[in-house]
Amino acid sequence: MRGSGDLAIINISECLTPKGSTARCGASMADIETIPDAVILIRNGLIAYAGPASGISAASFAGMPILDSGGRPAIPGFVDSHTHFIFAGYRAEEFYWRAGGIPYMEIHKRGGGIRRSVDATRAASLEELVALGKKRLSAMTASGITTVEGKSGYGLDLGTELRQLEAMRALGDDPSVAVDIVPTFLGPHSTPPEFAGNPSAYIDYVIATVLPEVRARKAAVFCDIFCEKNVFELEDSRRYLEAARSLGFRLKLHADEIERIGGAGLAAEMAATSADHLLKASMEDLEAMARAGVIATCLPLTAFTLREPYADARGMIDAGLALALASDLNPGSCFSQSIPLIFALGVLYMKLLPEEILTALTLNGAAALGLAGKTGSIEAGKQGDIVLLDAPSWKHLAYNVGANPVSCVVKNGIPVWGS
Repeated sequence: MRGSGDLAIINISECLTPKGSTARCGASMADIETIPDAVILIRNGLIAYAGPASGISAASFAGMPILDSGGRPAIPGFVDSHTHFIFAGYRAEEFYWRAGGIPYMEIHKRGGGIRRSVDATRAASLEELVALGKKRLSAMTASGITTVEGKSGYGLDLGTELRQLEAMRALGDDPSVAVDIVPTFLGPHSTPPEFAGNPSAYIDYVIATVLPEVRARKAAVFCDIFCEKNVFELEDSRRYLEAARSLGFRLKLHADEIERIGGAGLAAEMAATSADHLLKASMEDLEAMARAGVIATCLPLTAFTLREPYADARGMIDAGLALALASDLNPGSCFSQSIPLIFALGVLYMKLLPEEILTALTLNGAAALGLAGKTGSIEAGKQGDIVLLDAPSWKHLAYNVGANPVSCVVKNGIPVWGS
């Protein structure tokens, strides 16, 4: 989104937001500022005032475009800090195979799994990937997402990985796209057929050939790896992350999703920005993450889709971690970007307070992308990324299970969806 604007949002029933320029940890995640009868002023795309209507005169926004909220509540735009939204091809049949109890390896034998997405994405042109990504970003905007992280990882070769990242750059430069995009290189998502049975050799290839090219093109901010048993284990993950860090990339990990192998501990050791999934992470490693300032990103839609136990988000917060929540939108294990469903699952199955979920999907999601100083909360100096809800209370995000109450989205001071 290239534009920014001036806007006065008036007659807000209540404005709710976490506050700060860093992640909120532990019990402080529930600290939400509530401003009844609020006004938000945005000048040149940045918030100039967010407070009670009684604290500002109408003369302060004379001549500005006005958005009358009509008594709707306002919250920050959502930050989806873990997605795989650039891909070609779909895997709907696998959803039903899994639902019928067919195990992963059998799905793999049937030609399913990540290999199917790799084949389809390798065959797609840049223009096709951009068109697919734009459609998904439009759906994100309608659900109140104003910032998103996108991962490569469906190419597993130099050309396709770069093409995925180039698609994200093209979308980020498109003035009609209303979502900020943070690109992540996830070349070590799986071992490609060219390196079948030899993940270490593939990591050698990525370090020697792919990472330098990604860096030379400034195509990604973060590097990520699927650190998992029989995929990329600790030593291969460590040397990849060390190589990425030496080139100036910030670090993320898919960690301890399927088996506990110490990925969360490696994230702490490497001072990664975030470690994601964490369904099987040990409390010892989670406590190490808290000490190292690593954000724990949980992905409840994936656990829901795979019918797996949810990550111990309550235990993470109680251990002093900063928790983020994200969608994990991808064609295989989670073809969903439903923010309201994340809210409901967080309350019903992860023992989270709604205030903690709001923080996890806004300020802490921004922190997981290194953007907490710019977005993720409604306070002076931050981007004017605002969501108005067609509901009597923001808590309808969980209560009205699965329904989307978003009625208006403002990005950088410009209304971009709804009214």
